[in-house]
Amino acid sequence: MLTAKQLHERRKVRTRFQLKRKSEGRARLSVHRTGANIYAQIINDAQGKTLAAASSLSPELKKKLKTGADKAAAVAVGKMVAELAKKAGITQVAFDRGGYIYAGRVKALAEAAREAGLDF
Repeated sequence: MLTAKQLHERRKVRTRFQLKRKSEGRARLSVHRTGANIYAQIINDAQGKTLAAASSLSPELKKKLKTGADKAAAVAVGKMVAELAKKAGITQVAFDRGGYIYAGRVKALAEAAREAGLDF
């Protein structure tokens, strides 16, 4: 049986190879989810800097949300990160689902970000 740390490392290696080919100078929209919250950040890998970030723990979202672990929270985070990206002048990103299956909260976040104006 693999530990949580070993599973995380396997997932990281599996996804990084594909992202290097797809991103080609684009910023990366990285998604991380836990049992209690969901996080999204836009990263410029060339500079190694985070350009925009949002999570279900953000004070303005935490007040509105019942919980940080449902699709409603994912939609709110997706919209928020897209708005922050627009303010930073970013419209095109490469989507990094972080090894998570494209379903449920990850899919809800991606679709909300697309509706709010991000192109990926």
